[in-house]
Amino acid sequence: MTLAALLATLPPRAADTAFPPHLLGAFRRQSITFCNGLTDTVTRVFWFQSRSFTIDLRLPDGVATPVDQRQGWIGDTCWDAAAGEMSWRIAASYQPHDQWPEAARLLPIGNSVIEIAPSGAYVEDWRQQATRGPLLGLRLSEVVDATTGESDAREGGLIVAGPHIALAVARPARAATDLEAYEVSVALDGEGVTWSTQGTRYGEPIVRGAFAMESDGSVTLTQPERTLRFTVDACVPDMTFGNVTPSTDAAAAWWRREAAHLARHAVPLR
Repeated sequence: MTLAALLATLPPRAADTAFPPHLLGAFRRQSITFCNGLTDTVTRVFWFQSRSFTIDLRLPDGVATPVDQRQGWIGDTCWDAAAGEMSWRIAASYQPHDQWPEAARLLPIGNSVIEIAPSGAYVEDWRQQATRGPLLGLRLSEVVDATTGESDAREGGLIVAGPHIALAVARPARAATDLEAYEVSVALDGEGVTWSTQGTRYGEPIVRGAFAMESDGSVTLTQPERTLRFTVDACVPDMTFGNVTPSTDAAAAWWRREAAHLARHAVPLR
């Protein structure tokens, strides 16, 4: 079945109520400012968040980013509600070492999530890309080779947030030195790849093959060269993603009173 058919067939599975719903979805980084006063607004960075895992893609020069400068990873999310911090368990990433080891303090405001490094090293401004639509998180558990039938446990996952999709498939152990064997791809506003760690993936369908629901509750994606098996992490058929945050009555009154000035040039920024 197609991705659309899978979304229509899967039983709903709500996101963890202990996890802030404002952090679910698809985010693009607007900027990162470092403690030395430098700011980067050019690097293409995308963060997709399901109930319990993250897919992350970073391309300093977009399509022209050299192979050894690309970054991408998938990791299990650890949420510390008391501290308001998120950290990640990353088994393997596109790069041979973890380039972002620090936990993140996260503050939502409007359609923005401000990420502050507890060390003071940097602050990032993330913008929610989704407004309404499905939230689907599939966590990869194994890959079966179509020719040999051999199976290997593999890090990876698929996240759908509204019209946006992210896919991550880690490299197999036999390709440990092949950087491009680790795929992180993003499709914005459709199913064609718009950004990727793999240069050959641009413009291709982000999801190739046919989905099937298995009797044990897993989901498989059969492709000519392999079959990917996923567990369902989250499935919300129609979700309203966080684009506004609550404020006090006094703040709302201030906005109404000063709107002629405050809203004069204000627009949603994505």
